[in-house]
Amino acid sequence: MIPQDFPRAFAAAFGAQDANRLASYLAEDAAVLTLTGAWIEGRLAARDVLADEFSGIFARARLVTGKLQLRPLTAGLCLLHQRYVVSGALGPQGEEVPRFAAMLSAVLVDMPSGWQAASLSFSGLAE
Repeated sequence: MIPQDFPRAFAAAFGAQDANRLASYLAEDAAVLTLTGAWIEGRLAARDVLADEFSGIFARARLVTGKLQLRPLTAGLCLLHQRYVVSGALGPQGEEVPRFAAMLSAVLVDMPSGWQAASLSFSGLAE
């Protein structure tokens, strides 16, 4: 995958609640901050936390891509900022919460298996 494809691939895997596919977009030793505020180190730990989130708050969630900013840093390294709108997230009693804006920021590294996130932060945005 090339960096420009990362945001849509991320959104598709998130919408499919596919923690395995999302984890495959991460470097083995990736540092990840999830939308719920969970801090995770490592691809396998990220997969497990994401799977847990997909069985709860994000069981029906979808992402709509917005503005993308992709900034090459050096050969094989770039910084990505992708705005999303999150819909279908569930509240504590299983009620659907209003849609909200979120930002995915990632440092992408060109690895032998393709571009992967070495660091990824997904957070809600104030409106």
